[in-house]
Amino acid sequence: MVRITVAPEDIGTACDLIAARTGLAKSRVKDAMCKGAVWLTGKRGGRKRLRKATAQPRPGEVLELSYDARLLAVKPPVAQCLHDAGQYSVWLKPAGLLAQGTDYGDHCSLVRQVEVHFRLKRLVLPVHRLDREAAGLMILAHGKAAAAKLSQLLQDNAIDKQYRVTLLGHLSPEQGVIELPLDGKPAFTSYILTAYDPASNTSVAEVTLKTGRLHQIRRHFALLGHPVLGDPKYGVGNKNSTGMELVAHRLAFRCPFTGKEVRLSLDDQEIKAIS
Repeated sequence: MVRITVAPEDIGTACDLIAARTGLAKSRVKDAMCKGAVWLTGKRGGRKRLRKATAQPRPGEVLELSYDARLLAVKPPVAQCLHDAGQYSVWLKPAGLLAQGTDYGDHCSLVRQVEVHFRLKRLVLPVHRLDREAAGLMILAHGKAAAAKLSQLLQDNAIDKQYRVTLLGHLSPEQGVIELPLDGKPAFTSYILTAYDPASNTSVAEVTLKTGRLHQIRRHFALLGHPVLGDPKYGVGNKNSTGMELVAHRLAFRCPFTGKEVRLSLDDQEIKAIS
């Protein structure tokens, strides 16, 4: 990371200052700024992405560039809007797309794609997580009030989220609740076996979470000895060439604004296309 504290004698745009300090061509700096890899911290704090190459930072402000040419060159898969309720929307996130950006940029994130989709006219706040390697349905709020209402539904277990996973081995028992603590906290994962293929020695299960620990599904099944197929982090002998087979394929909840039931699901063909 390159960090520049703007001095009184520094003259020029943010792009000029970063290019002079790093030796990068201005075209590369502009590309990095556009893709969210440049940050500005004001004299009173408040760190935000700086995308405007012609912006002129003031003395005392801090510019930061997290530059990774390989990451900036990635062309992300494209998400699809399935439901727009105004205060929030539901999106189909393909595998390989981050939910949120990092210090190194946000052009490979769902949040940025949604911001651009709505022409930067809506605030975009993710209500829940979905791993980069996973595909499926995600809710994004378009205001703090909507985020608070939807987050409360999550806390009250009033949003029914269902996942389909392909696991290594023959899952047994065929139905149950995994109650293994994660990170010193209670964690509960319910599952039902829906198919087993002896030829590949893989099981397909429908999964529901009662808690929301980091990588909960992936870690719980790995601990059982039935890791998610294609998981790059957890499990042994479960790697494949098609990616991680975990899809958030159903969402159901009562809209906190209209009181109407909202139900969204992916069919088998859609699941195959995004995973």
